[in-house]
Amino acid sequence: MNSFKQMGYLMVDHRASPGLPKEVARKVGYDPDLCGEGKVFEADTLSCSHCRGSVVKNPFRTRERPHCTKCDHYICDGCAYLASQPDYVHTPMSKVIDDLKNQAVMGSPSGLLFPTN
Repeated sequence: MNSFKQMGYLMVDHRASPGLPKEVARKVGYDPDLCGEGKVFEADTLSCSHCRGSVVKNPFRTRERPHCTKCDHYICDGCAYLASQPDYVHTPMSKVIDDLKNQAVMGSPSGLLFPTN
């Protein structure tokens, strides 16, 4: 299986820009005080092992972050919900990628994964 980095870092630098207008910042869920002109926003991120999505860590979060015991990695809230369903089949993204690579090496049916036109 592929290993990948579960933690990352996000920096949004508005030191040389006018920043986001307050109404735009609020609309997309940002704190307007952190993304205005001259501001620098920095935060740690986490990557979900099931979907490979990245989330900005909320330092004020009080509920536990989901963790998959089958692959021993962090998973996002959306994947945690899916994993809690009775018909869920555990398939972390690393397995999906490995399966696609193996299919490519062995040759996939035309148009299924790799369109020919």
